[in-house]
Amino acid sequence: MSTLLEMRDITKTFPGVKALDNVNLEVAEGEIHAVVGENGAGKSTLMKILSGVYPKGQYEGEIIFDGQRLSLRDIRDSEDRGIIIIHQELALVPQLSIAENIFLGNERAQNSVINWHETNRATEELLAKVGLVEAPTTKVGSIGVGKQQLVEIAKALSKDVKLLILDEPTAALQENDSRKLLDLMLELKAQGVTSIIISHKLGEVRYVADSVTVIRDGSTVSKLSAKSGFKEDDIVRDMVGRDMTHRFPEHERKPGEVLLDVTNWNAWHPEHAERQVIKNISFQARAGEVVGIAGLMGSGRTELAMSIFGQSYGKRISGEVKLHGKPVDVSTVDRAIDAGISYVTEDRKVYGLVLDETIRFNTTLANLDGVSSAGVLKRNMETSVAERYRSALAVRTPSVFQKTVNLSGGNQQKVVLAKWLFTEPDVLILDEPTRGIDVGAKFEIYNIINELADLGKAVVIISSEMPELLGMCDRIYVMNEGEFVGELDASEANQERIMALIVQE
Repeated sequence: MSTLLEMRDITKTFPGVKALDNVNLEVAEGEIHAVVGENGAGKSTLMKILSGVYPKGQYEGEIIFDGQRLSLRDIRDSEDRGIIIIHQELALVPQLSIAENIFLGNERAQNSVINWHETNRATEELLAKVGLVEAPTTKVGSIGVGKQQLVEIAKALSKDVKLLILDEPTAALQENDSRKLLDLMLELKAQGVTSIIISHKLGEVRYVADSVTVIRDGSTVSKLSAKSGFKEDDIVRDMVGRDMTHRFPEHERKPGEVLLDVTNWNAWHPEHAERQVIKNISFQARAGEVVGIAGLMGSGRTELAMSIFGQSYGKRISGEVKLHGKPVDVSTVDRAIDAGISYVTEDRKVYGLVLDETIRFNTTLANLDGVSSAGVLKRNMETSVAERYRSALAVRTPSVFQKTVNLSGGNQQKVVLAKWLFTEPDVLILDEPTRGIDVGAKFEIYNIINELADLGKAVVIISSEMPELLGMCDRIYVMNEGEFVGELDASEANQERIMALIVQE
């Protein structure tokens, strides 16, 4: 195969930080090429250079694409050459139709009048290519995240894509939707489309990638080829700079008394009053125990957690929550926090953090009483608290005054954890605690979870990654359509048994 893309000696410096240091990337025409590395390694910065976000003059090095040296001015310039990037945060407008989203900024029009017949016809052809049967007039906000991802790919195909870049395309998808998307990448490859995939899910990398470039600390470490039969352990070693014999830290727990006891918990949809989302759920978590909740997207896992945490989701909520054997009031978020319950959201960027604020600001946000006196915030105390958690959780940052938007995903997640740990909870509910972070950062989060259990906390993990639940939890509850359909001890749990419980009639 001939070379489609070469990025030679790419160097990018931000004030005080060298994000990329002579990085090299070579992608063959017609292949799927994976770019992997820990959070903060420089992957996204490299792709922003390639897609024109950082134009020529803001970096050193050269880009050769399809035999020509590129001097990109902006994203539009990149797209005009057939380089299309799909970001992890989808750039779709929920209120517009599928057709309107696909051709937004690239309208099928004559004399400034949109030809809707041609727009809808072309949309149907593009949707057929990506395996969607929805009508072009369907509102994007009414379809699931998996289908929205396919709409983004259809949008890319409408621009005569030569190189498709997908940044963490399956981060928010369930296993079935992830496999569909990966299979589509393989179909597009058969049609001659070259792709670059950035992913932390190394099983997916092995499934689709012809070759892999590993970046660590802003430098190219290695290039691996599928022909030579690379293994996940090889990728992990190059990513983190050390062997990781075990993905999950070995740990022996001795659970104590029942700490959290939820009985007959029910909740209805906040907008559709006739739809019961949580159906008579009862479960327990002991002091020093890590309990998992498994289930497919839409099974009600997040809704359950949020309804318990201050009834922040749902209507007509009923049931009882006990801590240390005594009923507690969780009818508002403040009361849930005061009772000793915290909830780490699955979407740290939207609900977990104020991204444009500092680490210090975010760390103390859920417990301002702890850093104030007579209603007056004590800045020195706030700084001291933030520094303490920065050190304890090993947040990689030169200062607690840095804005959280500038942190890697793994470090952002640590700040979210710090925020809730400062409320001194007895029970922590962690919703997708390692979504979108790399294997090295995951290992650090797992160690933090074990330390919390050692302190006598009850930890509840909601995760779409079954290996994570199997590797970290003492017990796993299995959820489907708003109900618990099974409970498994760690010794008897495996992926097959969990899936069998989910699909049972």
